[in-house]
Amino acid sequence: MKVFLGIDTSAYTTSLAAVNENFHILADERILLEVEHGKRGLRQSEALFLHVKNLPGLMARLDPILHKQTCALGVSTRPRNQEESYMPVFLAGSSLAGSLAAFAGIPMYEVSHQEGHIMAGLRGSLELLDLPQFLAVHFSGGTSDILLVENRQPGSFDIHHLCSSQDIHAGQLVDRIGVAMGLPFPAGPSLEQLAGVVEKNEVAIPVAINATGFSFSGAETRALQMLKAETSQEAVAAAVLGVIARTLEKVLRRYMEQLGVKDVLLAGGVMANKLIAQQLQKRLQHPAVGGRLHFAPAGLSTDNAVGVAMLAAVRHRFQDADER
Repeated sequence: MKVFLGIDTSAYTTSLAAVNENFHILADERILLEVEHGKRGLRQSEALFLHVKNLPGLMARLDPILHKQTCALGVSTRPRNQEESYMPVFLAGSSLAGSLAAFAGIPMYEVSHQEGHIMAGLRGSLELLDLPQFLAVHFSGGTSDILLVENRQPGSFDIHHLCSSQDIHAGQLVDRIGVAMGLPFPAGPSLEQLAGVVEKNEVAIPVAINATGFSFSGAETRALQMLKAETSQEAVAAAVLGVIARTLEKVLRRYMEQLGVKDVLLAGGVMANKLIAQQLQKRLQHPAVGGRLHFAPAGLSTDNAVGVAMLAAVRHRFQDADER
C-alpha cells in the first residue's frame, strides 16, 4: 500500500494526516492551539512556536507502519496559491516536511492551505472534479473568499478570486462577538449552541455588500451595541450567524446568475456551522434558484491536513504517469 502524508500548520491548528491512493483516511491527527481565555487570537510568533512544539508529538501518534509505507509528502506552505501570499506559521510544517522528504528520499509537494481545504471538501463530492468549474466558499478565521475553481488537471486547480471580505473575516466576527460574551475561543460551537434555542430571529443585522466584496465590521459594531443594550446572548448569536448566512446567500446568487455556475463547494471552519448551512440550503437550493450545494464532510470543514495528503496522492500519481 502506498501512503501519502499531509502536513498543515495553519493559524490555529497543527495537523497531520495520511491517506492511501484511494483517499481512504489512514490517520487524521490534530492539535488546536490554545488561546488564553478572553483573548481573540494568537500572534504569528506565538502560533509558530506552538506548531514547532506540537509536531513531534503528532508524528509520534502515527502508526510506525505508515512511516515505512509513505512514498510522498504534501505540505501547505502559504495561505493561498498566490505569489504574495505568506504567513510565518506555515514555516513550521514546510521545515518538517522538507527535512523528512530529504532524509527519506521521497517527493514533497507544496500546496496552499486553501487548496487543501478545497480538496478535503471534495472528498465527499468527488463528482465536482469531473466538472470544468465550480464555485467555492472558503470562510474561516483567516479567510472569507468566494472563488471560481477550474479543474485544470487532477490535483491541480486554477483558483480565480471573485470577492472577499473587505475588513474582518466571518470567523473573526464569530470569535470577537463570542469572546465579548465570555465564550471560549474559538467561539463557533458555543455561538451555534446559543443561537439554536432561538425559534425566530427577533433582530437582524443588515448585510453590507457592494460591487467588489462584502463587509463584516459593521456587523461586529452592531452586535456589540446589542450586547451593550442587554439584548440576550441567544438573540445576538442568532443575528451574527444570520448576517453571515444572508451575506453568503446574496453574493452566491449574484455569481450563480453572472457565471451560470450552480455547483458550490463550501469549506472552512465557519461552514461547519449547521444553522448557516440550513439557511443556505433552504434559500439557494430552492427550485427557483437551482443551486447545488456541496458541504465539506463532517470534520473536514475545519483546518486539517487530509486535503493536503490527498493532493500529494493525486500529484504523485500523475508524476508517475508522466515518467512512464
